[in-house]
Amino acid sequence: MSVLIFGWGNPSRGDDALGPALIERIEAALPHHPEWGAVALLTDFQLQPEHALDLEGRRRVLFVDASVSCAPPYVFDRLQPSRDFGYTTHAMQPEALLAVFRQVTGGDPPPAWLLTLRGESFELGDPLGAAARAHLEASATFVESLLSGEWQRFA
Repeated sequence: MSVLIFGWGNPSRGDDALGPALIERIEAALPHHPEWGAVALLTDFQLQPEHALDLEGRRRVLFVDASVSCAPPYVFDRLQPSRDFGYTTHAMQPEALLAVFRQVTGGDPPPAWLLTLRGESFELGDPLGAAARAHLEASATFVESLLSGEWQRFA
């Protein structure tokens, strides 16, 4: 069973690229850390109900997204399935995706967390800002510690 790290966001919209950028960082580090075990990486522009199937057979899941409303450099929260979060064809919350998993499979979803990275500018065509790059560095270090065994502290 693998760990899934799923980052989403639009790489063309400034700091919205933080989720996919973190996935790229972890992907580059994977060959140097066989002790991390099986790690699957996934990116997309947004969560969709179909992504519930990507959770099957995972030991745990880490969702990664950018937000202007979280504390810098990032916030790390445990997630529970919830139908209280609606979704449209434009956006879906990870808690709702966990509820879809339960509805589709009839089983409990894997343990899941959300790592929200602080972003400041989400303008089309902008690169990652300086603060976002610093938040990316801090979050990459944190995720590497999780993969190295720190998950136990948050179970």
